[in-house]
Amino acid sequence: MKTKAYVIHLERAEQRRPQAVDLAARLPMPAELLPAVDGREISAEAIRAVSASALHEPAYPFPLRPTETACFLSHRKAWQAILDDGCDAGLIAEDDVAEDSPQFTAVIEAVVATIASDEFIRLPLRERGEGGVVARRHAGTTLLEPWMPGLGMQMQVVGREAARRLLDATCQFDRPVDSLVQMQWLHGVRVLSARPIVIREVDFLLGGSVIQTKQMGIVAKLTREVQRPLHRFAIRSANEQWRRKAA
Repeated sequence: MKTKAYVIHLERAEQRRPQAVDLAARLPMPAELLPAVDGREISAEAIRAVSASALHEPAYPFPLRPTETACFLSHRKAWQAILDDGCDAGLIAEDDVAEDSPQFTAVIEAVVATIASDEFIRLPLRERGEGGVVARRHAGTTLLEPWMPGLGMQMQVVGREAARRLLDATCQFDRPVDSLVQMQWLHGVRVLSARPIVIREVDFLLGGSVIQTKQMGIVAKLTREVQRPLHRFAIRSANEQWRRKAA
């Protein structure tokens, strides 16, 4: 089985490069730094070519920021690399992730050993909010099938067919990449989540997040707090319907 790792790294974020290089060296397969699409450099024309409002139901309730568009394009670049490099599966990591468990290598190896071509297996930062049923166990690693996949794209292993399906489903998009991955009925990829937790986020040690956010007023903040759980409930309901039909 051919596997390769892609550590997405924003080249102008020079303070992150040593961390990205260290992470690539710790992964149990060949790895490369994959230059991220820069949200500061992406043109309005390029954004219009790939993004569209209210493209899918349920509609995403927030405007998509240029940095979120760039992040999505960076992950599409990694999915394409899996296909171009002839991999059976690829590990994709963002450059602000660090090993956080003696089981780090063992969990990755267990995920790679059991992944099906149409699966997307998350290595999340935390267990909270991702309950589900056990899909399988292997070498001390448990793979859950969440009722609702968690947000975040810090690290995942993506099968070749899953990468192809995700690319086919995202020639245009209307929401951040992690939100779209949750929509399993849209792309037809099986999303699993690995346990135990073996990574942590270290962006606070590297100058903070590179996805910039604008300051919001109190009304806007309250509106988001109301809309988030409503949108999450709609996504979970649609996923449950998709699973029942697929069963």
